[in-house]
Formats: sequence, structure tokens, C-alpha cells
Amino acid sequence: MKFIDEETARAIIGNAEAFTAVEAVFAGMARGYARNFPVVREAIGHADALYGFKSGFDKSTMTLGVKAGGYWPHNTELGLTNHQSTVCLFDPDSGQPTAIVSGNHLTAMRTAAACAVSIQHLARADAKTLGIVGAGHQAAFQLRAAAAQREFERVVAWNRSANKLDGLADVALELGLAFESVTRDQLCEQADVIVTITSCHEALLDISQIRPGTHLACMGTDTAGKQEIDHRILAGARVFSDEPIQSAQIGECQHAVNAGTLNVEDIVPLGRVIIREHSGRTADTDITVFDGTGVGLQDLAVARRVVELSA
Repeated sequence: MKFIDEETARAIIGNAEAFTAVEAVFAGMARGYARNFPVVREAIGHADALYGFKSGFDKSTMTLGVKAGGYWPHNTELGLTNHQSTVCLFDPDSGQPTAIVSGNHLTAMRTAAACAVSIQHLARADAKTLGIVGAGHQAAFQLRAAAAQREFERVVAWNRSANKLDGLADVALELGLAFESVTRDQLCEQADVIVTITSCHEALLDISQIRPGTHLACMGTDTAGKQEIDHRILAGARVFSDEPIQSAQIGECQHAVNAGTLNVEDIVPLGRVIIREHSGRTADTDITVFDGTGVGLQDLAVARRVVELSA
């Protein structure tokens, strides 16, 4: 059995490899080859931590496994990342464990990859300005992965504490992109693609701010009660997700579904666009939304790729 620690996983996996693995997962889910199992997520009653399991099986790649981990809010005081996780892979023929892979960096990479896949398949081809809402740990991963999907010329970003955008500015400079800290109104006026990556419980972007033709990738809402955008945006948009039922329960779509402005049946699995069973964007004026809630198969696919590359 292989053991791959955090440092090794970080050194092995890049955006291109993560993109390919996650895109293939979406396609496998759409074709019915890959299935996520029910998620377990509980407060453990200690250290204010949330702990759970995400698992699944992809028959097309024979990938079986589980990601165990969660959120420890006080880890920053210990010099650790708040999100902690480990991926265990198993031989689907025998059930024997084949690899244990540290999952912290992989979680960030697969989340960014899912966003990037949505941009590749849903954003306008002529998109030039990328907008980022949020400046936490995940934001830099999102920026790097998203920037590779179009010939972006500049990045505009907003965060409640504008001084925390300095890290994103450095990444944009490294990528050769102009960078500007802006207001939310300015961001929506200028951005062709908007990535939201926060832990908010309120709508940060209003329906009146979103221009026709915008693609929004909402990547921060993964728990009941969280919210990043006005639910009315979804009512007038073409809506896509990694897992529609999960999006309706814990994703950005939960608020529109609860308000009765969006039906679960109207949430399209992104994989259907990838395998060309759905048209995706049909016009340059379409507003498209990707609700990225995160599924276990994404973690397993990226972990499997790390194992392959470590051989």
C-alpha cells in the first residue's frame, strides 16, 4: 500500500492534471459510470470541529475510496490549515486498501479544477476580465486554475478587507495579468467571469448587478444556510452543478429552490455539457451559473492521479 504525504502530493499534482481528472469525473457521473455515496458530516462535540466522509465509486476508472476529514476552526492558532482531510483508495475487486493520500492540498486543487471546468465549458469564448469575490486560502487556487481557461487580460477582485487582496495581486502579477481591487458594483460591471469563494451566509451579489453574458462560478456554498449570490440570479440564468440534488440541499441553489424560483429538475449536471448531451451556453447574452458544492469522486480522482504520477 502506498502512502503519499502532503508535501509529496503538493509537488506532484498541477492544475492541468487536476482539471483532466475532475472533468473526467463529471463525464463519468453524467454517463452513469460514477456514483457518489451519501455524505456523512457531523459536529464532533470537541474543538468546534466538523468531521465527515465523502465516498464513491467510478467504474470507468475503477476508482473506489473515501475522503475523511473536516473543518477545525482553531487550527490557525496551531499553525495548521483549518481544513484537514485524508483520502483512502481501495481495490474495487477485493476491497483491500491500495493508497493513503494526504488530502489538504488535493481538496484545494479539485475545488479550483471544478471551477475551471465550468469556465471552459460555459463562459463566453471572448471573456477578457476575471472577477474574484473573496480572498481566503482557496482564492489563489481559484485564480490560477481559472486564468488558464480563457485569454484573460486582467483580474478585478473584491473582499470585505481589501488589504487581504495583496496575495491575489501577487498571483495575478505572476500570471502576467493586470490586477485591481474594486467595489462589488465595479466588479460586476467589468467581469465576464465571476468566481465567488467565500464562507458567507448572505448574498454578496445582487440580481441588478449581473450583466447579460456573465458566467458565475459559485464555489463557497457547501452547507445549509451558506449563500453568496442573490437567489433571483438563478431564476433568470442557465444553472449547472456538479450534483444537482446536493446543490438543492446545501449549495447556492438551496435558496432559489426554497423560494420556489428554481426547480431541482432545472439544475443541469455539468457533465451533460461535457459529453454533449446538453448545449450549455446557447448565446453570448446568457447568464450561466455553476454551483460547485464539491463531491467525493473529485477527491478520489485527483488522489488516484497523484498515485499514478508517483509510480
